[in-house]
Amino acid sequence: MTQFSNYCSLLLLFVIISCSGVEKANKRKSFSGVYPHLAMYNNEGECGTGAVVPWADQLWVITYGPHLPHGSSDKLYEITSGLKQIIRTESIGGTPANRMIHRESNQLFIGPYAIDQQGDVRVIPYTEMQGRHTGNARHLTDPENKIYYGTMEEGFYDVDVNDLSVTTYYKDGNSKQGKIEDTDSNEKTALLPGAHGKGLYSGQGVMVFSNNGESGNKALKQFDIEAGVLAEWDGRDWKVVRRNQFVEVTGPGGIYGNENPEDDPIWATGWDHKSVILGVRNAATGWDFYRLPKASHSYDGAHGWNTEWPRIRDIGTAEQPDYLMTMHGLFWRFPANFTHGNSAGIRPRSAYLKVIGDFARWNNQLVFGCDDSAQKEFLNKRKQKGNIEGPGQSNSNLWFTDFRLPDRLGPATAEGAVWISEHIDPEVASEPFLFSGWKHRSAWIHNEGVAPVYFKFEVDVEGTNEWREFKTLEVKNGQAINLIFNEKELGEWVRVSVDKPTQATVHFYYADEDRRGESTSELFDGMATVDTPETSAGLLWGLGDNRRALGILAGKADNNHFEEIGYYELDGEMNLVKKEDPQTAAFIREKFAIPKEVITLDEASVLVVDDQGRRWRLPKSKQAYSDLTNNGLLRICREVATERDLLNCAGTFYELPAENADGFAKIRPISSHNFRIFDYASYRGMLIMSGLQEDLPANSEHIISSEDGKVSVWAGVIDDLWKMGKPTGEGGPWKSTQVESGIPSDPYLIGFYDQRILKLTNESNLTVRFKIQAEPIGHGPWMTYREVELEGGETFNYEFPAGFQSRWIRFIADKNCQATAWLKYK
Repeated sequence: MTQFSNYCSLLLLFVIISCSGVEKANKRKSFSGVYPHLAMYNNEGECGTGAVVPWADQLWVITYGPHLPHGSSDKLYEITSGLKQIIRTESIGGTPANRMIHRESNQLFIGPYAIDQQGDVRVIPYTEMQGRHTGNARHLTDPENKIYYGTMEEGFYDVDVNDLSVTTYYKDGNSKQGKIEDTDSNEKTALLPGAHGKGLYSGQGVMVFSNNGESGNKALKQFDIEAGVLAEWDGRDWKVVRRNQFVEVTGPGGIYGNENPEDDPIWATGWDHKSVILGVRNAATGWDFYRLPKASHSYDGAHGWNTEWPRIRDIGTAEQPDYLMTMHGLFWRFPANFTHGNSAGIRPRSAYLKVIGDFARWNNQLVFGCDDSAQKEFLNKRKQKGNIEGPGQSNSNLWFTDFRLPDRLGPATAEGAVWISEHIDPEVASEPFLFSGWKHRSAWIHNEGVAPVYFKFEVDVEGTNEWREFKTLEVKNGQAINLIFNEKELGEWVRVSVDKPTQATVHFYYADEDRRGESTSELFDGMATVDTPETSAGLLWGLGDNRRALGILAGKADNNHFEEIGYYELDGEMNLVKKEDPQTAAFIREKFAIPKEVITLDEASVLVVDDQGRRWRLPKSKQAYSDLTNNGLLRICREVATERDLLNCAGTFYELPAENADGFAKIRPISSHNFRIFDYASYRGMLIMSGLQEDLPANSEHIISSEDGKVSVWAGVIDDLWKMGKPTGEGGPWKSTQVESGIPSDPYLIGFYDQRILKLTNESNLTVRFKIQAEPIGHGPWMTYREVELEGGETFNYEFPAGFQSRWIRFIADKNCQATAWLKYK
């Protein structure tokens, strides 16, 4: 009896300890859905999340380095329901992003690993299957016993699911040592055009493969050259389907493969310099293609490096499927039954900033695997960042959210074209462009030919591939028309054709009401306002050498200078502790000083001259921002998500694509604020900001303070920035400027704002005719929106209609004069 009692007592104690462990894990600190203790590090130039899959009662995650076809320091992670991170000892690293669940053998294949239902892991060594594993697909002839593997350099294999033996069909294109440097151009392969493989899927008797880049040095600098491929293999021969940059290839069956492979559709997403491209393969008719607008251009670039792995994945339940698509910075609702004859239902949800490599439904929440902090920063250099270093060690994290998040981030404003300054044959319709899902829809039509042309618009009302004409416009040669569609002009898709040969641009711009106010969310309470005379401040750097902490050279900042008070570190448990480390402090002081004179704040607006010498102007806010910027007391530009920058300029945060994705030409405002943000950086998947007020709010979930009370930082995620408030500001390209006849003003940003009011004043004593021109694309032609004739001293006041959308605006006078062009965005 005593022995039995002792046994029961031990069992009870074990249960209590186990439950306490789960409870403790569930009480781990999280910041806007990111748990710092789950951060994943490697020793490579990048640490992206390649795949996230619920399996065997756990969440399985792999990370990847940039170009490591023979293995790396990356790991296979097992995350328990209590959020304990287990690093599997079987890990061999590499650059994997493949994942597939093989039903018949009841195994998860993820990277080079095969995991059974008990969580036991087997490994396929890179000596047997070299390459950067990018996708899996069900086998065409023996799906019960084999699966396909594809690599980024066009190595194609099948793997026996029982003994993991490998058969090579096409040898991986990497040399034995791989690329020498991560920033070398993509390696050219002999099998298919394009480079930088991404997607793999099978069905309808073919295996489909995509790549999203191009080899050669030209691809490292230009975004609009021919690049990428969508191709298919029938078991014998390869066929190039389309020569564009493609990424995801999947179908309704997702990571299991299509349930009815002979008939189920295959979907592919991609893009070119005009828009997002969506392909669907039907068994009877082959491929059809559609176009969707882009919310962000940070994913552009002919090398293909800026995308990671966009996905279409079911985040619903067996009873209620719910397909989420990530593509070019926008969450999309994707219909489970999408085919050429049933194409209705694709809808924008909201815009996001994080770089997402994969996502899944797990434990009744969404989990996004992200690519957060790359030590290399690759080609993303610009003078506005100064000589700032990247993080000392690459790291990324998981982002846990509820199911409402994809509808609750940034406005879904998006744009794209069917033609940009290209030759158009008569009576040949453009590819269908998405026409439904936004309140405000417009099109820019520019006839760049030598004769008047009729442009015919047709709609597919219900996505059944049945087209009817709904509008025809005559556009004179050289003329541009801004066509605003009304709410009664409905349809799933729109297409355009012309009645005679011409050169033309047709560009669509869509926007919804920005329901955010100018007020800032309470989660930013404690951040110092721009009018605060002195703030807690600090230069931030993610440390290297496996220290896995954030270094902070802390101090106080007044309106003129920054005075150091000591060196602190923020560890993985988010403890902020003072350290004695003069060497690291000196490194941060030298390498992370805030640069001066990299932008100009003049009387009119913010002037930016980019690395190509192009001039751009942005709105201003309070005068205090000018003084603090000139004194080097506000961080202006920094990478906080892999291969794109976050610009903080005159009280507005912007998403800024890398220069190889056209940089400032494609800038997108995120939010405007009234804060005095000294520095910001990425750390363990979070956004950390310094520049806090002395009197902090009690019990803030986002503020971490040191034990000595001298230093504080704010912690959240980059997508919290949407909650700072809608973009606002004022300024213009001219303020009492001496204007030369026929010389255009600098481009001034007008896209993504609402309530846009123009005040154009002729400050001379003669009558002047002004052209107001728009450039909606960023790399397209300038188009005349309207012309205004003003007598000396006269002012033209104009509020742009809600349907007017353009990225840039500029002004041209027909005489030498003095003028002001002032825009106010409320």
